[in-house]
Amino acid sequence: MRTFRSSVLALAVLVSACKGGPTPAPSITPPPAPAPAGPVRLTLVGTNDFHGWVMPHRATLPDGQKVEQGGAALFASYVARLREDNPGGVLLVDGGDLFQGTLASNLGEGAIVVDVYNLLGYTAVAIGNHEFDYGPVGPGPVATRPDEDPLGALKARVAQAKFPFLSANVREKDGQPPAWLGNDGTTVVTVKGVKVGLLGLSTLSTPQTTNPANVASLRFESLADAAKQAAKSLRGQGAEVVVAVAHAGGKCTDLENPRDTSGCERDDGEIYAVLEALPKGAVDAVVAGHTHQVMGHFFGDVPVIETTGLARSFGVVDLFVDPATHRVLPERTRIQAAIPVCGAVDATLKSCDPLKLRDAKDVRLVPATFLGRPVAPDARVEALVAPAEARVEEEQRRPVGVETQARMPQVYEGESALGNLIADAMREAARSDAAVMNAGGIRADLPQGPLTFGKLYEILPFDNTLAVLELSADELRRFLALAYGGRKGVFAVSGLEVTLGACPGPERFQGVTLPGGKPLKAKATYRVAVPDFLLRGGDGVGPLTSTLPRERINLLQAQDLREVLTAYGRAHGNALKPPALGRVHLVKPAGPCADAKP
Repeated sequence: MRTFRSSVLALAVLVSACKGGPTPAPSITPPPAPAPAGPVRLTLVGTNDFHGWVMPHRATLPDGQKVEQGGAALFASYVARLREDNPGGVLLVDGGDLFQGTLASNLGEGAIVVDVYNLLGYTAVAIGNHEFDYGPVGPGPVATRPDEDPLGALKARVAQAKFPFLSANVREKDGQPPAWLGNDGTTVVTVKGVKVGLLGLSTLSTPQTTNPANVASLRFESLADAAKQAAKSLRGQGAEVVVAVAHAGGKCTDLENPRDTSGCERDDGEIYAVLEALPKGAVDAVVAGHTHQVMGHFFGDVPVIETTGLARSFGVVDLFVDPATHRVLPERTRIQAAIPVCGAVDATLKSCDPLKLRDAKDVRLVPATFLGRPVAPDARVEALVAPAEARVEEEQRRPVGVETQARMPQVYEGESALGNLIADAMREAARSDAAVMNAGGIRADLPQGPLTFGKLYEILPFDNTLAVLELSADELRRFLALAYGGRKGVFAVSGLEVTLGACPGPERFQGVTLPGGKPLKAKATYRVAVPDFLLRGGDGVGPLTSTLPRERINLLQAQDLREVLTAYGRAHGNALKPPALGRVHLVKPAGPCADAKP
């Protein structure tokens, strides 16, 4: 069928011919050339060190106002806004330590956390050291029977997850990836037509920062070597973008200029060595974790984000992929570091952090917004978490029959009444000569007043049991030298007095005596009560504890440290009183510590 346009052209030609003139060529305007495709935007959303915080942090301000910070239901609203802003272009990943730290998580060995992550649509997570804490399925933190699998609880969570757990540097003893993970530490996904490779990394300190018995079948290889190999493999599979999700981090104090890394502290951050070892272009972004410190910086062209964890904030990296070269355009990359998760904020401070608001005057809470729209808890997540929250509230309210006479704060880098109290309780329960309690095992302040199980659990969340070591005087000195020399805080002692240098480091331990300065007896054997975490080599004491013969170890499996502290209070008039300080003597250094920051 002839079109109207062709008919008009034919008529024009005919008229021209009849007039005897030349026949003009038809004038046809070519269609415009298609505009070149713009870069593809990928939005990388990173969390880390969630530690079971499916519920928000709640606090009451001095004026009676109640504030909430974080939590899975509110975070879900932020994720929804990001997905509306970049449909189909969001990757949600986590830097590890999903579990351990709250009753909601621990009562079900992390099951509620995986349920929440499934609902939120996580793409992948790194394996953190605390992923191994639960040991076998069931209440025991370590396997005690041949039919118990030390990795049973984690395997159950991996099977439950709709996303992969990744670690390219965790291997079986034969060097192969653990079969139960179902991957080699990497995965490839397609986002908005772009192939994205993800690789996971786990901190080398895992055997010292979980119960070593649970990871005895595994080995933890070099993060840098594993990252290089995994990135190369992913590029070989056609990955146009490679993202490392690492349970290894750092700390950068200055967030004003993401290109300025001069304020990043290098002495306690595994991620720096990884970044320095990777060839240029090996990875395009890193979501870090483990150190609970904020990062939002470029190292070269590689953006790195990390938050303080506990579901209080998240980070965002926007990557732009050139459709012609299929590579990231580093000059277009954008970082948003540690975006707070708030339902309501102070009108002036724009914060919901209870620590900031407690000292503020005239706090006026207004609804929080994100990307131009208000945020509110997601009803689906609230419904999912509700049964776990109800169970937690019931446990938290349960009194343990003991009253605390005075508030005792948690102190990590110094002697504390709370640490001394726990050490005293351990020593009495074990009927030992001395006791040593690691600083990292105490996680919250002990409040004044009637003690509930919930408060007790916040203080001692790990299911550590009591153990007794029989040590010679020299072995006891070596044990303490390892404990205090490993940069794991100031351990609490009972039945001993220790002298320490003020500067952290391998030479920090300077001596030990019995109370009152009485020297240890050279040929004596001392019974020392410790958490089983230390017996199994945690916090760096393994070089000593691993050499002890079985007959000099008594593992009191029936008594966890929460029960030990409660029993101690009941035996002392149903009261917990702060012991006097003076067991740890710090020697002032002649000059500044070698690693002190200006």
